[in-house]
Amino acid sequence: MSTQIPSASDLAETDFGPPPAKNYLNEETTIRSWLLTTDHKRIGLLYLFTILIFFAIASFAAAMMRLELLTPAGDLVLSQTYNKLFTIHGVLMVWFFLIPSIPTVLGNFLIPLMIGARDLAFPKLNLASWYIFITAGAFTLYAVFAGGVETGWTFYTPLSTKYTNTHVFAMAMGVFISGFSSILTGLNFIVTIHKMRAPGMKWMRLPLFCWSLYATSIIMVLATPVLAVVTMLLAIERLWGVGIFDPALGGDPVLFQHLFWFYSHPAVYIMILPGFGVISELITCFSRKRIFGYEFIAFASMAIAILGFVVWGHHMFLSSQSVYSGMVFSFLSFVIAVPSAIKVFNWTATLYKGSITFETPMLYALGFIGLFTIGGMTGLFVAALATDVHLHDTYFVVAHFHYIMVGGMVLAFMGGLHYWWPKITGRRYPEPLGQLAALVTFIGFNLTFFPQFILGYLGMPRRYHAYPPEWQVWNVLSTAGASILAVGYMMPLGYLIWSLKKGKRAGENPWEATGLEWQTTSPPPKHNFDVTPIVTEEPYAYPLAASDEHLKAEKGRRALEHA
Repeated sequence: MSTQIPSASDLAETDFGPPPAKNYLNEETTIRSWLLTTDHKRIGLLYLFTILIFFAIASFAAAMMRLELLTPAGDLVLSQTYNKLFTIHGVLMVWFFLIPSIPTVLGNFLIPLMIGARDLAFPKLNLASWYIFITAGAFTLYAVFAGGVETGWTFYTPLSTKYTNTHVFAMAMGVFISGFSSILTGLNFIVTIHKMRAPGMKWMRLPLFCWSLYATSIIMVLATPVLAVVTMLLAIERLWGVGIFDPALGGDPVLFQHLFWFYSHPAVYIMILPGFGVISELITCFSRKRIFGYEFIAFASMAIAILGFVVWGHHMFLSSQSVYSGMVFSFLSFVIAVPSAIKVFNWTATLYKGSITFETPMLYALGFIGLFTIGGMTGLFVAALATDVHLHDTYFVVAHFHYIMVGGMVLAFMGGLHYWWPKITGRRYPEPLGQLAALVTFIGFNLTFFPQFILGYLGMPRRYHAYPPEWQVWNVLSTAGASILAVGYMMPLGYLIWSLKKGKRAGENPWEATGLEWQTTSPPPKHNFDVTPIVTEEPYAYPLAASDEHLKAEKGRRALEHA
């Protein structure tokens, strides 16, 4: 992408000293300066630190569940404790890691850089959204450490309103408050993308990462208020006994499911749409090709955002929902798979005859495509009325969900974090360790969750801490895979922290990528650009084709750089 930004000199990779230019990291480094900052880049890093804490707690709960399931008998924790573990895991992972991770961390950091702006449209509102997120987390962690909740992350009534004495209200309040953080973040992104693009940055020149976050922000703003309403109604019934969902009080528990899933299925796309944007950036960069079908990928993101509002009923095929409603929701669930399939097709077409190199971000991107495709295809089984009767509430659903959310979103987050890490910090991480971590994560994930497809087909229900002995071998495989997956997650934590002080200098554009974010220093200055960039080319201006000799030379040169 051509601009009129003055090009700063690249620094040698052997330079291990601190960056000479002032940037957002070394402007002022007191705790107060960070807690009161309105710099979108610093706020993104505050979110990164925060969500990693929630990820660690949620992962510990998952590890305890997998240890319990090593043996058929429920002999490690009591059944109620097991219920609390999967509730903690679900609530923290969904609302405090998966939903905020890419938008609040990478989105906050990158959107102004990608569109040539100095900051987000509402910097103070951006900081306020982080404080709201912290407040929501405090309510949720209070519920966790005060005794936990045993309802599951879906808070199904009347269990959540009548038949449990655990800390449902505090955890529901945490989820309720977190919604306001999402709404403010989405609003900020929408206004920024609409009003603050650099001269020449037309809609059809926007990076696909920005398109994905624009679609995500629409869902955040429109769907999240429904979550606020349903959690508020749950609290009213629980505290004051007003008959809203409890049939004994004249309420309807299926109404809760309709309201909850009207938000929560679009929330699936809040989690995965930003991942699509990351993968689009990685595939085109490490293929050295223009993205295939830019317009189709951009409009597919918008189609997913719109269609996501009309498929919630496929979660309720086994409720009192009519068969005719079920048929409509089943059809729409198949339809929404089409825009996702378009993206996978376009990524594959971009790879075709590309000058592909296998740096760490690319390995995560390829892993994403494989795992997301498996997750999407298995979703068709639970979207069909007949097969869902057998598979509903079994480990098949658990495996399908995790192939989309963990195999998809988490790999996309890890790929994006590695890709933009040199831009965020100005430092390079050890490439061989990054590649090893990506491979370990991919192997560990498949060993963890693929056996769960088989368990679900055999009929093992989810949320049970005891099971018949004939299912033990698959559970042992799954728990073994979880231990490998944990190693894959912990490795980047070690070498990325190490790279902050010991990593080689990155230079402005270590990947030779297109995009405005690569036209400024690494790390960027406080206001991103000294001169407002002017965009004069289409996005992803890589060569359309390359000769075999060029491909070989390119691969050899880049391999030599990382040697």
